[in-house]
Amino acid sequence: MEWNVSPEIFTIGMFSLRWYSLMFIISFLLGYYIIQKIYKEENLPETYMDALFYYAFAATIIGARLGHCLFYAPDYYLANPLEILKVWEGGLASHGAAIAFLIAIYIYVQRREGLRYLWVLDRVVIVVALAAFFIRIGNFFNSEILGKATDVPWAVKFVRLQEGGMVPRHPTQLYEAFAYLLIFLLLYKLYQMHKGKISDGYFLGLFLVLLFGVRFFVEYYKEVQEPWESGLLLNMGQTLSIPLVAIGAYLIYRSRQTDPQPLPKRPSAKARKKKARR
Repeated sequence: MEWNVSPEIFTIGMFSLRWYSLMFIISFLLGYYIIQKIYKEENLPETYMDALFYYAFAATIIGARLGHCLFYAPDYYLANPLEILKVWEGGLASHGAAIAFLIAIYIYVQRREGLRYLWVLDRVVIVVALAAFFIRIGNFFNSEILGKATDVPWAVKFVRLQEGGMVPRHPTQLYEAFAYLLIFLLLYKLYQMHKGKISDGYFLGLFLVLLFGVRFFVEYYKEVQEPWESGLLLNMGQTLSIPLVAIGAYLIYRSRQTDPQPLPKRPSAKARKKKARR
């Protein structure tokens, strides 16, 4: 198969809409809709949802960019810090996004009455898996995060590449994308079946084990992102995935050892106003 689709959908003057950007936007809109539905089912106020969206959006962009710069090319970006701001030139790392996301959600929870950190993460990771699907589809449109050369029947030639464009490669973007879609469907189905019946941390743990487990094995079929990774037993993506899988396994074990706890009931709006007057 030859892949020769432009990464740009259309251009009007100085503005251009890229497939990657569209996938990113779709992922956040669908994620917002699903989490909004979950929050309504859990009787949480709409203001909690709006704040969560802003925290998640900022953490994803900032964390993914800093992750790429500091994990894959720290010498260059520390010597040229202004280059870090050039997000449009490419270079985002999912591990960086994951770390920043965890920090942002912690801050979010500390400022919201009645929420628990792992409780929120258990629900948010469901849509994060869906977002990961769309991001990898965007990578495919960009002809980036390439797989190694292969002769399998489903190999793809990324024609638009300046070098190696006619080399058949593993479509690793699609390997990851469809694995992440299955993870989303599994997590959402399990949530619908067992919400309130499973202790905090279970869905987060399952997400970490499955998503970064897939990431670890798919890395064997990818080209390294930076030349210095070539001599390593495990590349950077695999090295960063191992602790996340281990944390996920621990969270699953921990959730099995504790009884599920409902969120504390929030006082009504009338009661909160009365308390504020005192």
